[in-house]
Amino acid sequence: MGGAGALGASSLALLAAGGLPAHAGASRYFRHGVASGDPLPEAVILWTRVTPTDEATPGSGRGPVVDVAWQVARDAAFSNVVAHGTVRTGPDADHTVKVDVGGLAPDSSYHYRFVLDGDASAVGRTRTAPAATASVDALRFGVVSCSNWEAGYFSAYRHLAARDDLFGVIHLGDYIYEYGTGDFDAGGDVIRRNEPAHEILSLADYRMRHALYKTDPDLQAVHARHPFMIVWDDHEVANNAWSGGAGNHDEVTEGPYANRLAASRKAYFEWMPVRVGPGGTIHRRLRFGRLAELTLLDLRGYRSKQASGGAVDDPSRTITGDAQMSWLKSGLSASADETSWRLIGNSVMISPVALGSVPAYLLGPLGRLLGLPAGGMAVNSDQWDGYTADRQELLGHLHGGRIENTVFLTGDIHTSWANDVPLTAATYPVSPSVATEMVVPSVTSDNIDDILGVPARTLTLIAEGAVRLTNRHVRWSELDSHGYGVIDVTDERVRMSYHALSDRTRPDATSSLMASFAVGDGTQRLTRLS
Repeated sequence: MGGAGALGASSLALLAAGGLPAHAGASRYFRHGVASGDPLPEAVILWTRVTPTDEATPGSGRGPVVDVAWQVARDAAFSNVVAHGTVRTGPDADHTVKVDVGGLAPDSSYHYRFVLDGDASAVGRTRTAPAATASVDALRFGVVSCSNWEAGYFSAYRHLAARDDLFGVIHLGDYIYEYGTGDFDAGGDVIRRNEPAHEILSLADYRMRHALYKTDPDLQAVHARHPFMIVWDDHEVANNAWSGGAGNHDEVTEGPYANRLAASRKAYFEWMPVRVGPGGTIHRRLRFGRLAELTLLDLRGYRSKQASGGAVDDPSRTITGDAQMSWLKSGLSASADETSWRLIGNSVMISPVALGSVPAYLLGPLGRLLGLPAGGMAVNSDQWDGYTADRQELLGHLHGGRIENTVFLTGDIHTSWANDVPLTAATYPVSPSVATEMVVPSVTSDNIDDILGVPARTLTLIAEGAVRLTNRHVRWSELDSHGYGVIDVTDERVRMSYHALSDRTRPDATSSLMASFAVGDGTQRLTRLS
């Protein structure tokens, strides 16, 4: 599994001789933690970043080429090693290390580590997915999105890292933010400053920003504890990104968008534990026995530019692109015969939202989160509301094909929602619900009370009531809290528990349960649990 170079060979010799501790603590070379992701029945991605010399800082383009050893074991003491090898890395990959380890046993837990010149990384824990035909009783995942470094601490990650009952963590995008210091709302305060301080544009910039995030101890902890299943949204490149540009990109002052996109994508693939498809594709499927299939969508790379008014209904406009839509529909049809549940990692909300009853003073901040145009048009133009033909095609496919038990897992809007997904919203509940949607809050990024600068659970209660009044398929929304979700999957139901943090600006923030909703097998409708 990989040839050993000079440093790699010495590291492997030490490993074979048992000459390294199971957990080496602080490391000279491994300063950005370890991570794993995209578990398959016989394979998983392992990741780290090595700093072989002090000059080899992220984005610097400096430092030597080195061979980094990796090792996978059944136990934390590494007495039962099942796979090992070396990976060569250097400035061309920003000294990141990524290996797709195969030949593993299905539905199994493993420990892994990396070694350079006798120095070991922290030990990570990962696991493989059950075999495709295996009977699986239950699955549990953490679900997160929208972690703005400057807005607070990543306590949501700390609470997920402390759990030993999760299969893994689903991250729905906005893992990093591209803004310069103070340029993106953080409740009026910058809790901790970005590096670099300016808005990121170049490859070096994106590498440095990714590196900054991976110095966070809570982020390192959750990556070391659980495999991640990640999809990007817009801020991994720039706000309101589409296939040919972004709302937060000015080609006159910032150069060609294609250059920025290429830089951001290269850094993302270097720094994230994701399995990349042909041509740099990231939409993919992960199967968990006969219980569930997780489909992760790319809703930025192929979409048409955002529009407003009647243009949102133009059938030539797309959010998925034709090829991804065909792939999505065929996969859902196949999965209906093979798994109990279809989970869709969906970076922007698919449920329609009308805001006509929201008071004007609340419409502005709510619209900022929901992607409304500056003119206040009550349509969610950055989300599926802005691409109604694609939404109708997908929902029509679910309805026409009698594909039940589809659950959209969504991030992006920094707030919590529990929605039935109606085939025709205007006539719901007379018209059927064809899926359900569970939208998780942000880890730190601003929501309504932050934008308004008011205490939580005050003015937002009015907005929540107005949303429900106009949108009968919205079973619940909570527009104030930061936190995370935990989703439980059994043959009988899928349940989402929404957890709120006490204070995003405190590194010791506590967590409490806000609400739980479940969808029963074959129902396509959510029920609130006591």
